[in-house]
Amino acid sequence: MFLAEASIQLVPDGTLLLHLFVIFFMVFVLNRTLLKPINRILAEREKQIGGRLSEAQRLSAEAEEKTRTYQAALRDARNEGYRLLEKERAAGLKDKDEKVRQHREQLSRKVAQEVDSIQKQQEKVKGELEAQADSMGILISSQILRRRN
Repeated sequence: MFLAEASIQLVPDGTLLLHLFVIFFMVFVLNRTLLKPINRILAEREKQIGGRLSEAQRLSAEAEEKTRTYQAALRDARNEGYRLLEKERAAGLKDKDEKVRQHREQLSRKVAQEVDSIQKQQEKVKGELEAQADSMGILISSQILRRRN
């Protein structure tokens, strides 16, 4: 019979109610002292993380907008630089063409002067040659005529 007394009792007695009361009391005490403060701390951390995440997203959006603005300004500056380079190149070509035209005119005048000078020299030499030919002709004819005399 000794074994029968040590067996498990299936019929609830008053200790069951006491155990349930102790469990509910411990849940209440733990909820008030431990779980609510931990949940509050976790909620604050979640709120801070959410705030920091939204701040990071806002800063990222600002950085992207500034990057777009910078790239647009850089593109405009590059276009302006190319336009100025093209303008300077066109002005340089125009200046070069003007100088070439002036040099051509100057060379044309010099060539015309030289041609004039050469023609005058040619006429002068031609006149001198004709004069010398005449004098040589006279000299030759006088020598020929003297011999015949």
